Amino acid sequence: MIKPRARSTKPGAALLAWYDAHRRELPWRARAGEAPDPYRVWLSEIMLQQTTVATVKERYAAFLARWPAIEDLARASLDDVLAQWAGLGYYARARNLHACARAVVDSAGGFPREEAALRLLPGVGPYTAAAIAAIAFDQPCVAVDGNVERVIARLHAIETPPRKVASLVREKAAALMSPARPGDSVQALMELGALVCAPRTPDCPACPLSSFCAARRLGAQNDYPAREAKGPKPRRRGAIFILRRGDEALLLRRPPRGLFGGMNAFPSTPLTQDIAVAEFSGFAPCAARWRALEEPVTHIFTHFALEATVFVAQTRAKAAPSDCRWAARANLGKEGLPTLMRKAAARAGLIDA
Repeated sequence: MIKPRARSTKPGAALLAWYDAHRRELPWRARAGEAPDPYRVWLSEIMLQQTTVATVKERYAAFLARWPAIEDLARASLDDVLAQWAGLGYYARARNLHACARAVVDSAGGFPREEAALRLLPGVGPYTAAAIAAIAFDQPCVAVDGNVERVIARLHAIETPPRKVASLVREKAAALMSPARPGDSVQALMELGALVCAPRTPDCPACPLSSFCAARRLGAQNDYPAREAKGPKPRRRGAIFILRRGDEALLLRRPPRGLFGGMNAFPSTPLTQDIAVAEFSGFAPCAARWRALEEPVTHIFTHFALEATVFVAQTRAKAAPSDCRWAARANLGKEGLPTLMRKAAARAGLIDA
């Protein structure tokens, strides 16, 4: 447990004092007194969207080793970026990452400093723009992520789900910002939510804001933030077709937009639609003796859950079906296959599970 420190009479000052004492050393975070690198800040913020810090730390290091500067990333091929991104999910982020790197380099002025200008870049939304402006350039911006929403909702015992009162949450978060250290204030709020004001087990004795916290006074920390009612994810069915020719497998390049946009994959049914089992065969890439594996693969996407039957077949055909190509089994790990497709390959015995 983190030891509590002496409390300041002002919550913003107490928060910064706690951050100075307890901030984590993260590969993208500038050390105290060191100027932040906008490229590293931007790269980390894109990677951290819907991904854990533990996962990003390892993958971030690999990205930096391969592309240490934004100019290097801008010169890279999209195929290489997508392959390096495999396993991080939300592949539109990788396409936008590449497009943004090129846009920044083409502008010849580097990353813009202002939040409004940052929002014009590919893949940079309101939160990311505010985070980059504050952390990289010390602009007086308020970046509100899930950690910040939770801290503010508890601090003020806000009865409404945070996203329904986003302007109120921003207003309350802004009141904690230090005009002299806005970047550190933003990171301090995020850090507090990550390390102390946890979703299920908040460590209130260690919190620098505990004496100001309305939820703690009520003894109702775990009742906040208020939760939005969510129905079950819709379940969809589909099929993935793995055609082998000796030690090769058939791959195609998915359309540039949509699920797994621009990535290499096995032929499949339209995975965002629920396809009846009787219709699976109509989506096979060619006529063959297709055999369905007994156990389907499952994958949970943001908005739906998918159960995909894996079909396998062998062929001696020399030419690949239209818009497809043959890939060596030994190289499948370098093709940047999406996680769902890697699950299918493992189920078919092409790669290790």
